[in-house]
Amino acid sequence: MSVATTALDAHQILAAVLTDTAEGREVLTALRPEVLERTREAYDALYRGDQPLPSPVRHALAALTAEWQGSGALADWHRSQGADARLLAADPIAEPVHGLAVETVQALRDHVDLLSVSPALTTAADQDRLAAAGVAVPTAVLVSQLVSFESYLQRLVAGLAALHGASHPSADAPARVLRTRGRRAEHGGTTGTGRTRPAHFTREVLQWEPWVAVPTEEELTEVQRASFASKASTNSVYFRMLSLTPGITAARSALDNAIFLPRDGLPKAERELAAAATSRVNDCIYCASVHARKAAGFAKRPDDVDALLAAPLERDEDWIAADLAPLGARQDPRWAGVISAAAELSRPRPLADDAWAQSLTALELTVEEATDLVTAAAFFAWANRLMLSLGEPSFPDETA
Repeated sequence: MSVATTALDAHQILAAVLTDTAEGREVLTALRPEVLERTREAYDALYRGDQPLPSPVRHALAALTAEWQGSGALADWHRSQGADARLLAADPIAEPVHGLAVETVQALRDHVDLLSVSPALTTAADQDRLAAAGVAVPTAVLVSQLVSFESYLQRLVAGLAALHGASHPSADAPARVLRTRGRRAEHGGTTGTGRTRPAHFTREVLQWEPWVAVPTEEELTEVQRASFASKASTNSVYFRMLSLTPGITAARSALDNAIFLPRDGLPKAERELAAAATSRVNDCIYCASVHARKAAGFAKRPDDVDALLAAPLERDEDWIAADLAPLGARQDPRWAGVISAAAELSRPRPLADDAWAQSLTALELTVEEATDLVTAAAFFAWANRLMLSLGEPSFPDETA
């Protein structure tokens, strides 16, 4: 892989991604055109379309996500787009904001804190808390989509900046302790419906149960149906739930296909491996099961994939794993490199620097293949947070 040196920084790269400015456009040449197009569509649906939260609140929640995740470029961008500074202050919310009650805004901010840093610690009780604070289900899904999209966008920009030698200014995290500090992720036991929740990572087929009310197939509008038609049938409870944010979901569905379906570029097995590694870092058992199964199938290497799933990760009081080396410890150099690069990009404050880019050069990836790896890992910063914040996995009911 040939890594260019550029005088640009992540601010210019972000602007090129979102607005097609001339400055920074050369950095996007290795990015698949449809990935760029669908990323812009998702941004436009979130911030330029009609949504149940006012625009200054949406941009403030996005800036808050950027601060937790360390992106100076995204934090500055959303502040420049009119983010309400009251949501970004260290102090508790003291007055209504754009017609939203104090308890509503406080609950939204607490929820964004959680999803930005420790999404695997989310429980059904967190969704109940949003509801008790006056947050309707479509708004709850919107907030999950917003934090998840910003998590994807940050990693896309950070990865592109590192691959092209551009600087990536950091942002300080908010000066408050997460409300969820000291929790542990809920592995094992039973779900809210009484089904068995998986206790360990697995390649077995799992199902997913929502914590919020989901439209029935009969209640879906044509716009909602179209938002996920390329991904699933209307009997998918997950996509019926996401159809409550149809514009975002339509762009996300197309983006998923644009990243994972092409036959050229980074081998499909390695894109799926990156997705599985990201899901391990974020502690998403459901997503890991799907994409570990795909990686094993494409590569015909089930034992190596199972080693990734079984690798031990020690987690701190915010459920963050500091040492990610065990994920690739039992792999050959190529797979160890892919796993490590995806995992480091998936940290709550992603690590993508010169050494990270050089590790991909050592794998002899082309810049296009390295960019595929970035987009695969970045997309699962989005996918994992949706799965973890809106429901939980379980083993399917036994059939006769």
